[in-house]
Amino acid sequence: MDKPRIIKDYHKLSEEVIEQIKLVFPMGFSKHLVIFKNREGEIRKGLPFETEDYYYLIRMSEAKAEAIIEDDDDYDSDGNLKKSVKTKYEDKYEDEDFLNELNSNEDNDLGIDEDDD
Repeated sequence: MDKPRIIKDYHKLSEEVIEQIKLVFPMGFSKHLVIFKNREGEIRKGLPFETEDYYYLIRMSEAKAEAIIEDDDDYDSDGNLKKSVKTKYEDKYEDEDFLNELNSNEDNDLGIDEDDD
C-alpha cells in the first residue's frame, strides 16, 4: 500500500514533525530540495520527508530553506543543528523506526548500526 502524500508549508507542520525533520537534516535543508509539479502544473521545490504513515513534501524555495535555518535557535551560526538539541531530539524520538534508512542522507547518521564499529 502506498503512503498518502502530503504537500504542506513548513510553518503548518506539527512541532513533532518539525523536530524529526531537524534530526534528518541537521545541516540544513537547501541542498536536499527536490523539484516537483504542483496541481496547476507549476514547477516548485520541496523538502522530502517520510514517516511510517506519510510521505511529506514540504514546500520551500532555497531562500526560504536558508531563512528557516537562520531564524531557528536550534541551529548554530553555521547552519548546523546544535549538539544539545540533536541529543534531546534523538532521545525523544529514539523509538521511531522511520528515523533510519527511510530518511538517511549524507548529513545524518540515521540507518547506521552503531554495533558495526
